[in-house]
Amino acid sequence: MASLDQLGFNFRPPERRIWTVRDLIASVRIQLEREYTDVWLEGEISNFRAHGSGHLYFSLKDESAQIRVVMFRSSARLLRFRPEDGMQVIARGRVTVYEERGELQVLAEYLEPRGAGALQIAFEQLKAKLQAEGLFDEARKKPIPSLPRRIGIVTSPQAAALRDILNILHRRHRAANVLIFPVQVQGDAAPLDVSNGIRYFNQVGKVDVIIVARGGGSVEDLSAFNDEGLARTVATSQIPVISAIGHETDFTIIDFVADLRAPTPSAAAELVIRSRQEIEERCEGMRERLARAVRYRLLMARQALTELAQHEAFARIMNALGRRQQKVDDLVYRLEKSERRIWELQRRRWELAAAAIRHYDAKRRLTEIRQELNARTAALLGTFRTVLLQQRARLDQFSARLQDLSPLAILERGYALVFDASGKLVKDAAKVRVGAEISARLAKGEITATVKKKP
Repeated sequence: MASLDQLGFNFRPPERRIWTVRDLIASVRIQLEREYTDVWLEGEISNFRAHGSGHLYFSLKDESAQIRVVMFRSSARLLRFRPEDGMQVIARGRVTVYEERGELQVLAEYLEPRGAGALQIAFEQLKAKLQAEGLFDEARKKPIPSLPRRIGIVTSPQAAALRDILNILHRRHRAANVLIFPVQVQGDAAPLDVSNGIRYFNQVGKVDVIIVARGGGSVEDLSAFNDEGLARTVATSQIPVISAIGHETDFTIIDFVADLRAPTPSAAAELVIRSRQEIEERCEGMRERLARAVRYRLLMARQALTELAQHEAFARIMNALGRRQQKVDDLVYRLEKSERRIWELQRRRWELAAAAIRHYDAKRRLTEIRQELNARTAALLGTFRTVLLQQRARLDQFSARLQDLSPLAILERGYALVFDASGKLVKDAAKVRVGAEISARLAKGEITATVKKKP
């Protein structure tokens, strides 16, 4: 019987190759990376861990399997949201093996949430974080000045929003001064640019309010204003900040952090400054209210004065003054009457002298009469002067006494009129019981008191 070799069969047993563990895993890794260089993988995040180095580690699982995923810092820093356990995501990367543990894993380069967009999730996450820190609280927001002298605007100099703001400010109040800090309002550099503008105005301190403005756009276009660093810069600004981003239906993170949110850039210009007509109308309203207040105060003062004038003590004072005035009038009348009587008596003497002239030598007698008349006239003038001086002295005495007797003069020297509870003048302290209510009228004002027992 012929052997296998004789029949043409050359059978040799396979050569045995012995692998090291590292070599085997490295060979498998190379084959996997060649075959699965670009895969898209969908699953639920679990065991998420963000390392201090910036790398992200987690697992993607479905109903029956799971695989480890690694995203290095260079890719993770480009994410616009923060991955969390339980989040459904789609990852893109390449399949590899972690040689240290021989584990199959995906080296992810891109990650997006399933359903809602990454930008929306990032927006909601940052909003919840800052709200929990109290950055949205109304209590920490600063009031917007009603008529700022200088307005700082942080926006793009080519933006239509800037032209709208300037046109409205010019129309409403031409005296308003505007300082513009030019920035990018879109792209990766925009958050830092806008933050620098806000910091500049705070450092220089030349404006009373800051407007951060940008026109409308897509969610991606407005994403620069959802930056955490920019939001914290707005929150720490010592100058009030108005957010005027996009249209009325657009909301960004700085809308919630700013001291005031304007629906549009044009609305921000309307809100930041009042028109000249509004200011004039407000001034006119204040003038009318002031006039009414003054009239009311005068009416109340007149009523109070009328009540004081009707008080019994002042009635007695007025009666005393009236009597003193009547006495002065009587003295003046008597003085005038005496003066007329003296003139009448002198006139009669002149008539007698004139009759006697007709019986004597006219020239000689006229000379004598003239001399006598001159002498008597001088004597009469001296008498009148003496009488007038005496009467004036008496009148001055009466006036001084009247002034001394005036209760108002007494009050000016530190005295007071004391009245009991019924309004009667108190003249005897022994007639006032302990605990009684009394009032004292001073030179200026009135006070009340309670009588206490003398210690």
